[in-house]
Amino acid sequence: MEKEFTHFDQEGNAVMVDISEKAISTRVAVATGQIKVSHEIMDAVVGGKSKKGDVLGVARIAGIMAVKQTAQMIPLCHTILISKCNVDFDVNPEHLTITANCTVSTEGRTGVEMEALTGVSVTLLTIYDMCKAIDKKMVISEIHLVTKTGGKSGDFSYD
Repeated sequence: MEKEFTHFDQEGNAVMVDISEKAISTRVAVATGQIKVSHEIMDAVVGGKSKKGDVLGVARIAGIMAVKQTAQMIPLCHTILISKCNVDFDVNPEHLTITANCTVSTEGRTGVEMEALTGVSVTLLTIYDMCKAIDKKMVISEIHLVTKTGGKSGDFSYD
């Protein structure tokens, strides 16, 4: 079965997908990504010594705010009532990485994959912004959808 783009009409015009006939269901998406930092940044983040304050706390709030604004940033996304959003971190001083995970859920007619991906992206960008005065050689990578449940297309898991 060949997949086709859903955001174009028969003439090739960009359109918002019609979700009016879709069933309401519980939908959950988890996205992840990481930022590679220097020893100096890791020490500042872990030790709470950043001049800008609690780096991970601010990044968490930024990610949650971004989730709620996804439809304002991604042109054809539907505005969605978010039921829950969590942003969590796995800080690995040995590998000098901070992994951000964003979990988003809703009861609705369309999924929250874009919201989770937007949340994790903005979370990592906020870490970069708050730490760039220490060292600009940070690398954001591995941003991807981990899982999604609910909806017509069923469950997805990145293996």
